[in-house]
Order: sequence, then C-alpha cells, then structure tokens
Amino acid sequence: MRAVGYQKSLPITDEQSLVDIELPRPEPAGHDLLVEVKAVSVNPVDTKVRMRAEPKPGEWKVPGWDASGVVTATGPDVRRFKVGDAVYYAGAITRQGTNAEYHLVDERITGHKPETLNWAQAAALPLTAITAWEMLFDRLDITRAVPGITPAILIIGAAGGVGSMATQLARRPGNIIVIGTASRPETKAWIEDLGATHVIDHSQPLAPQVEALPTGAPPFVFSITQTDRHFDDVVKLIAPQGRFGLIDDPSSLNVMPFKAKSVSTHWESMFTRSSFHTADMGRQGEILEEVSNLIDAGVLKTTLTKVLGPINAATLRKAHAFLESGTARGKIVLEGFDT
Repeated sequence: MRAVGYQKSLPITDEQSLVDIELPRPEPAGHDLLVEVKAVSVNPVDTKVRMRAEPKPGEWKVPGWDASGVVTATGPDVRRFKVGDAVYYAGAITRQGTNAEYHLVDERITGHKPETLNWAQAAALPLTAITAWEMLFDRLDITRAVPGITPAILIIGAAGGVGSMATQLARRPGNIIVIGTASRPETKAWIEDLGATHVIDHSQPLAPQVEALPTGAPPFVFSITQTDRHFDDVVKLIAPQGRFGLIDDPSSLNVMPFKAKSVSTHWESMFTRSSFHTADMGRQGEILEEVSNLIDAGVLKTTLTKVLGPINAATLRKAHAFLESGTARGKIVLEGFDT
C-alpha cells in the first residue's frame, strides 16, 4: 500500500523529511478496524512527532493523526462497526499514523462519520474535537460554575483547529461567554463567525483587554498556544478559584503564582486514554458519536478551511510547513491518493 513516512527527523525543507513509500497492508486483530483512508488532516502533533520521534534504523515512521474512511475489515472483538461503515477518528500516537492507504484503529476510539459531511470535512474534526471536548468538559468542567463569578472562558489561540472547535463547544451549555484571541482580521472574523462573544488581540497584553470587557474576570482559561508568553497575564486576569488548562509544551511552567487565587491547572492530551488503555478509553468513541450527531443537527460545523491536495509526500511537506509557520486558521486537509 502507498504511505508517507520518514526515517530521520529532518527540517520540513528537506525532501527526505517526508517520503512516498510502499508498506505491507496491515491486518486487524482484537478491536481493530482496517480503514481505507479517504482523507486526512494535519495537526501540530504531526510536526512535533516528525521532529522528535525518530524510528529505529531501517524502519519507517508514518505520521498522521486524523482520518476519515471506510471500514474494509475488522478484528474478532469488534462490536460497534461492520465492513462498509464510514468512520472518522484520530487514532493512537503509539501506533502508525493515518498517512497511508490503509490504517488500523481501535474501534473504541472511532466514530461513525457525520452523514452531512464529505470525507474532507469529516477528517478535519476528530483530534481537535476530542481535545476541545476533553479540556472543556473533563478537565476544566465548564458546566460547574465558580461561585459568584460570571461563567466565561478565555480561549488563547481560538482560530486554530482546537480553538475553532473549543469556541463552538463552549457555547453549548448556553450560558458561557466565550472570549477568543486572534491577531489578524481574517482570524478575528473566523472566530466571531464560530460564536465567540468577544475577540481580543493576543499580540498585545491580554490582562488589560480582558479587564476592559463587561464580563469580569473569567473563571476558565484554555491556553492552546504560546502559554509561556501569556502566562503572567493569565495569572492577573483569571478569577479566584478559577481553572486553567493548556495543551502546548512550554519549556517550563511555574504555577506557584496561582496559589493566592487557588487556581487549579489542567493538562490535556487526547492520546492519554489510548496510550494507557484507561478504563474509560471508549469515551473517545462516544465523544465522536456525539460530535457527529451535533454536526448532523447543525449545532456544530466543520472547521475545514483548505483542501491542499492529494495524500502524498510533497503535499504533506507543504502542510507541515504551513503549520510550522504558526499562521493556520481552522484545519488543512488532504484528500485521496494519486491515481
């Protein structure tokens, strides 16, 4: 089968950073689904893995952690899916990625593709939807109010893939004020269209901008990017007894300044459940089913902004380079293989 992989961690400008290769088609076992991949999206984790996870000499590492496709075979323990089902999922970071014609994924972290979306639109959703859902409702628990504080959440980096989903999902409880950050006219317009109540500029200090809003100090802050840069402002602007969550990789994080306000800190990695096979691993499949229903009901919409081209090394290198530029809005998707 055709796939895209690498053997050495190289800058994306190097043609060997991602290469077109041929690999054997995998065989499903246990709870595995063998999926014929129709479309994939590209996430920051793809670029991080490419640069940090070098395979053993002579082996190939296939990146990619988002896909939509068709089930072509199932393992003996599969109960939720059958051959021919259209699915979407983000997979597990401990296994080979989705940049391949055929891919194995555990049924417990897989959902039925939204019926109202095409392959590309569906592939844009899984990783960001799960990450946003787990942060908002499992980690920050935004449905549990902080006493005496107006329900509001500040989403730092709201125009990217995770931020685009978090902005939509945070509005679902109905009483949450969403404050998103963006720095360009097109990204500001994007998150306003997704439902942000207020938009502030993350190229400027955040605390004074939040203080100028009529909402008061937000009890929840979700930092998606550049936590190092904005942390001092977060300490100032977050409400006492608030909850702070982050998903990026600051070189260090000293949370001691939160002590006076009794602010709790929450990390989110959507790969935790699948990497450690937690008892609630199947919750990710349930989340994807819920997202699919919300999409088909018109409550949520895809965050796809661009189909870059077919699934091959040249197009993936362009996608990785664009993500590494830090200017992405929504999600980039690749669809189909060259015929």
